[in-house]
Amino acid sequence: METSILIVEDEAAIVTMLRYNLEREGFRVYSTGDGEEAITMVKEYKPDIIVLDWMLPSMTGIEVCKHLRWNNDTKNIPIIILSARGEEGDRIRGLDVGADDYMVKPFSPGELISRIRAVFRRIRPSLTEQKLEFAGIVMDISTHKVTRDGTEVHLSPTEFGLLRYLMEHPGRVFSREQLLDAVWGHDIYVELRTVDVHIRRLRKALNYDGKQPDLVRTVRSAGYALEENPGGKNYVNSDGEDA
Repeated sequence: METSILIVEDEAAIVTMLRYNLEREGFRVYSTGDGEEAITMVKEYKPDIIVLDWMLPSMTGIEVCKHLRWNNDTKNIPIIILSARGEEGDRIRGLDVGADDYMVKPFSPGELISRIRAVFRRIRPSLTEQKLEFAGIVMDISTHKVTRDGTEVHLSPTEFGLLRYLMEHPGRVFSREQLLDAVWGHDIYVELRTVDVHIRRLRKALNYDGKQPDLVRTVRSAGYALEENPGGKNYVNSDGEDA
């Protein structure tokens, strides 16, 4: 199912540029240059996200944003405000009325698309369905299912998070501290040894039949990396170190 975007912008050149780039990325695009019409279109089309210009004829983007946030049927639709106003007070005002992000003109289409995807990751993760693949491992982000060579691998949420982070950065070595911050979060105290325990469990789960190459490499005094090992099987001892 296509992700739909409503562009509310009265500058035709900007609308044309955004429509071209967003449709090229697979989005379904609706547009209007009028704030009042935007409210009607939101009710009719129920877009997944709204890109809303501040300065509009008859009804400003701030007023549109307030109206949508007051309505129970539209209050949860993500909104990114576009504006030539770049002062801190303007940004704060835009966010205070309910916008999820605020972009200052001029901007690049690529940056806007990145911001849209970032908002979806925070607010509507179901709209960023994707699969990660590495050396026979397939991770479905939307269903939290992992398979290796077609066989389902059962992981805890923490092990899933660890594997996802490593699969997003194959070949890169991460320290235990970096993995703690990425998977557990900055504000949670967890002992470093906890990372080793979950890495060991992850390895065991991925090596479900005892015959699979170990793809999680231990780098002594540095951390862990996800790497393909074409040279043969790499088994691990009970302490999680390379054997």
